[in-house]
This record gives sequence, structure tokens and C-alpha cells, in this order.
Amino acid sequence: MAEDDDKPALGAHAADRAGTDRAGTDQPDQRDQPAPPVPAGPDRRVLMTARVRDTAARVAWIVCMTLGLILAAAAFSFALKANEQNQLVQTVRDMANAFDLGFFDLDNPVKAFENPNGEVKTALFNYGIACVVYLVLGRILERILRP
Repeated sequence: MAEDDDKPALGAHAADRAGTDRAGTDQPDQRDQPAPPVPAGPDRRVLMTARVRDTAARVAWIVCMTLGLILAAAAFSFALKANEQNQLVQTVRDMANAFDLGFFDLDNPVKAFENPNGEVKTALFNYGIACVVYLVLGRILERILRP
């Protein structure tokens, strides 16, 4: 098998077999030089900052999503003609009234609809738009905060 040892390995370049670079000089190929040292680990402050930013992004998204869900639940309570004396319905509507940014308020709506079903249409339109605003705002905040 001495003949096999003299044969170049399959796929080996002629420069690699001859110990020279491709131009035929005696300088070693750059691939033969050792790689630069790799740092031992990430800087602790950088890692901690990334974790804080990630957590803040998640919190911002969860808060905006929760506010959007409250507004959507209030809109559906109008659409389903829920019992207004029910404590849960009152709580959801009061919370939606507090979180509607003042711009989508049902007392001074962006768009008010007339009869028939004017109250339902007004609630669905204004709280629906406010819900979308919260979701878009939450996603933008998340993208800005996330590392």
C-alpha cells in the first residue's frame, strides 16, 4: 500500500500537496495559520442589558395586548346586548372607558352612528379602532425595545 500513500488524497489541491500557495511561492497558505483567539464569553453587562430589554419588550406587548382585549370585550358586550346590570359587564365597560385614550370615547366618538343599532355600531367601530391602535403600538414598542 506504499503506492497509495504517494498518491494525493482525493479533493486535495495541488498547492496543499506541494506545501506552497496557489501561486507557487514558498509562503504558507492563509488557511494554515491559526484562527484568532475566541473571547471566553459575552460581557456580563451586555448580556444583562439584553435580558432587561427582552423583558421590557415582552411586558410592553402583554400590556398593550391586554388593553386591546379589554376594549374588544367591551365592544362585544355592546354587540351581544349584554346585561348592563351585570357586575362583570359594568367592570369591562368601565375599564374600556378608562383605556379608550379619550379619543375613542363613546361619549365623544370618532364616528357616531344613528339608529338602528347606533349604540352597538358606535361601540364596535370606536373600540375596534382603539383595539387595533393598542395592538399596533404594542408591536412597535416591542420591536424598538427588543435587542
